[in-house]
Amino acid sequence: MKTMKKALRTIGRILLGLLLLLVIFLTVLFLYNRMMLDREEPLRVPLGTMVEIDGHDMCIYTEGEGEHTIVFLSGSGTPSPILDFKSLYTKLSDTNRIVVIEKFGYGFSDVVDTERSFDTMLRQDRQALEKAGIEGPFILCPHSMSGLEAVLWAQEYPDEVEALVGLDMALPDTYDILDLKEAERAEMLSGIAVKLGFLRIVNVEDMFPAFTSGGLSASDKDIYRAIMLEKTCNVVIVNESKTIPETCAKIRSAPKPDIPTLIFSSDGTGVDVDGPVWVSIERDYAEGLTDAKVVELDCGHYVHNFEQDRISEEMDVFIAALDE
Repeated sequence: MKTMKKALRTIGRILLGLLLLLVIFLTVLFLYNRMMLDREEPLRVPLGTMVEIDGHDMCIYTEGEGEHTIVFLSGSGTPSPILDFKSLYTKLSDTNRIVVIEKFGYGFSDVVDTERSFDTMLRQDRQALEKAGIEGPFILCPHSMSGLEAVLWAQEYPDEVEALVGLDMALPDTYDILDLKEAERAEMLSGIAVKLGFLRIVNVEDMFPAFTSGGLSASDKDIYRAIMLEKTCNVVIVNESKTIPETCAKIRSAPKPDIPTLIFSSDGTGVDVDGPVWVSIERDYAEGLTDAKVVELDCGHYVHNFEQDRISEEMDVFIAALDE
């Protein structure tokens, strides 16, 4: 019996020691992360124009001139939309006006702990464009989750939307096969890990294809990395996900906007959906529209960082046809 008690005490001491080491490690990592965030602050100087919306600052980036205005809307959790879309929009800005909206919680915009319904996001985005002096009609170019906002925009303000170019965009049917609760839990846990500083001990450049797209300079990568380390999986991202079901229901309650539509579909890699199923959702949406085309790409979810050359070429042809 004494031997058993002694063994249990030893095990207890070992476990306590390991717990203490873990606490020390997490504390040191957290403090180091806070110190580095302060040092990296000069890298987070806005690249675009800051406008005040609902008492907070939102960033709007513009580049190029032309008869058509292409508005890029990022997918959920993309830390730096301005830099993430850069490999594509630099190929389009010679003949078009490029706009990138960084919603609250993204890029250089403020993080806000408020409700994040798509109605709210749409209102804020439209107000931000107005304050920045950017007038429609727009060619909306959404990636992933922003596909919902783009469709809602075209339904509710048809005079403002000239056309839709989906970059592997999500649609209401997409969320019928995704576990949103599991995704929300993963985002919350990831957010805690980011605040503790765990991104400091992984290669963050493996997380987003923009780093290997060839579209970013060394300084661009430093800025993107600094934004990632501050804003990945923040409270805004979590709150957005909670409002997806009601948005899908609202979109389904109205007719699909029958506007010129070009959709680039990935092979399903990176979206936790079987490739043929993912593509079929994009094709089902395009079916029945007067002028719609789906282009299947043999690449992952961030299509604009894998196939930017082909996408820009297809977009040039698509946009030219709008003027015919």
